[in-house]
Amino acid sequence: MKSFSNKVAVITGAGSGMGRYLAILLARAGANIAACEINKTSLAETVALLKDYQVKVTSHILDVADKAAIEALPEQVIAEHGAVDMVFNNAGVTVDSTFENMSEDDWDWVFNINLQGVINSSRAFLPHLKQRPEAALINTSSIFGMIALERQSVYHTAKFAVRGFTESLAKELKSSSVQVHCVHPGHIGTNIVTNSRMNQSEESAGSLQRLVGKVMGLGNSKEELAAFFLNNGMHPSRASQIILNGVRKNRSRIMVGTDAKLMDIAQRLTPMHYEKLFPLFTIPLTLLRNKKPIKGMPTEDTTATEQTA
Repeated sequence: MKSFSNKVAVITGAGSGMGRYLAILLARAGANIAACEINKTSLAETVALLKDYQVKVTSHILDVADKAAIEALPEQVIAEHGAVDMVFNNAGVTVDSTFENMSEDDWDWVFNINLQGVINSSRAFLPHLKQRPEAALINTSSIFGMIALERQSVYHTAKFAVRGFTESLAKELKSSSVQVHCVHPGHIGTNIVTNSRMNQSEESAGSLQRLVGKVMGLGNSKEELAAFFLNNGMHPSRASQIILNGVRKNRSRIMVGTDAKLMDIAQRLTPMHYEKLFPLFTIPLTLLRNKKPIKGMPTEDTTATEQTA
């Protein structure tokens, strides 16, 4: 995509994290924003941060798990903006639990947001995107769409599926005006752990929790892990900048962070035992990772709760 100026971008999970900074960076580049979020308060905060940019901003309270709401969204956006040029399917949640002890409600909660929300949004917006001279569909998977750890079966299932769905779609649309991108973030400082569900009846922590707790001197409580995840990841403004650079360069697979790239390499080298390589780079990267926002970017309220990856 040559330019974001005067484009219309739809962003789900825009209440904080990467969604919020995608909105800010796109507005700074001259794009008009349709910000979508389930949490009214955090959505209003994002909209307030966009007020100084000379672009049109609309806000849409949206639960991406609600198929009917997703199907109605294109007409709402087009009524306000006249067109849709970019769709960022960014919202995401997780549950920390073994598969055997996970409730069906928790499984469906993650699956309906992380996968069905992406599929339903893609289906709803593609006819409109194809009408534009240049357009982009950007679906957020994860490095956990490349590798797997215990206690994250539903998250992996959804994110692996987002990867397969998006890469297949990219091949189907390669001759069209629509760019299709699959985003694989590594450790980004967002609220996804804060907003996750954890099976408190299980005593054992997953491999990632054990690694963090052992090396960084933390326990396995949700609060400690959420604080670690939020405060020690790449700043979401930098992750968002990498995503937008990938869209500009039409990269179908966008790896966000050196840790994501190294984990991808690790699973290619040792497809069944890649986790043994993680300590070699996970902790050094945690200590060296750029946690500061891009110059001129606001610092968001990290106490907000939202449906955001």
